[in-house]
Amino acid sequence: MDLVSILRIAMRALARNKMRSSLTMLGIIIGVGAVIATVGLGQGARQAVQNQIAAMGSNILFVGSGSVNRGGQRTGFGGTKTLVMGDLDAILKEIPLVKEGAPMTSSSAQLVYENQNWSTRVNGTTPAYFDVRVWPVQRGTVFSQDDVEQSANVIVLGTTVATNLFGTTDPIGKTIRVSNLPFRVVGVLVSKGYSSGGMGGDQDDTAFVPVTTLQKKMAGQTWLNGIILSAVSKDASFAAQPQITALLRDRHRIRPGMDDDFFVRNMADFAELQDQSSKTLTYLLASVASVSLLVGGIGIMNIMLVSVTERTREIGIRMAIGATEDDVQTQFLIEAVVLSLTGGFIGIALGVGISFLVTNLLGWAVLVSPWAIGTAVLFSMAVGVFFGFYPARKAARLDPIEALRYE
Repeated sequence: MDLVSILRIAMRALARNKMRSSLTMLGIIIGVGAVIATVGLGQGARQAVQNQIAAMGSNILFVGSGSVNRGGQRTGFGGTKTLVMGDLDAILKEIPLVKEGAPMTSSSAQLVYENQNWSTRVNGTTPAYFDVRVWPVQRGTVFSQDDVEQSANVIVLGTTVATNLFGTTDPIGKTIRVSNLPFRVVGVLVSKGYSSGGMGGDQDDTAFVPVTTLQKKMAGQTWLNGIILSAVSKDASFAAQPQITALLRDRHRIRPGMDDDFFVRNMADFAELQDQSSKTLTYLLASVASVSLLVGGIGIMNIMLVSVTERTREIGIRMAIGATEDDVQTQFLIEAVVLSLTGGFIGIALGVGISFLVTNLLGWAVLVSPWAIGTAVLFSMAVGVFFGFYPARKAARLDPIEALRYE
């Protein structure tokens, strides 16, 4: 018997028990839908994390001031005052794996424009910072190296600060007060949104001034809180890390066996940790949802066994008029596969629908990839074959004489 005839007979048999077939497919529908939705949520979360990490910049290394021991009591990070501009110059000069870098120092301040005010962190740095962070302006420009050398009162605003101080008014060229000092707004940065994980917070709730301006006019300090560096590549960032440590230990005259008065962090480590966490979450969600597919497969096996019992006499008649064991086995296998595939396609539609619903209602990032849909289809077919094989084999091995006698 040809495959088309077998498929037609299988469809006719399933159609005779529409309610039972629908309930049997329900387990597959729920399983596939759950897998599609949970994998979409997991991949969406992973993509969001990757986007947030990419927003921090590429191949980033961060050097921060370390802790200090005062009378047996150790302060936290940021307690030392040994990190200076000379350290940045030395790193850029002596470590070729580092292509660019910028100083970082900061202070809390109240920013005031007319009757509006906003409290934020004001960061002192150089124009290179915006290249390292890959952070362009959406309006105006960043301050220049001349502004740094002249300790000019110019400021670049994050979008959160600009919105809260100016609303829809263009802030470029306007004068604001920062800690009672007048500053001219020269630029507004492109929005980067919220950072992920331990970095935390709204990246746009910030402002930038020349590092010399902050040190001399606002904070009254000569040291730096940190240095941000960009390596020539991701691999180079790992190789540069111990070189930076060795150079700074030598510059700070730290003897062997003594603790560093600084720390060096590679943002690639943080990125890989976040990516691995997202992967693990995706696999966990998919594994839990796959249990529904297993339950649906068992349901198919159960119904197919019932179907074999109910149709024993029919099987006997078919075999008596020439149907082979392969014909009977193929018929029941196709019935099982049709059940699971139909349920799989409906489940895919359900999963995609749930994904879009979650995105619209909750605003969560959801990414439904083609491979997830393809895998769901193949898995549905595999469930049908796996759980349909035993009932099909049982039907094919029935004795035609005994089957004809069956009532």
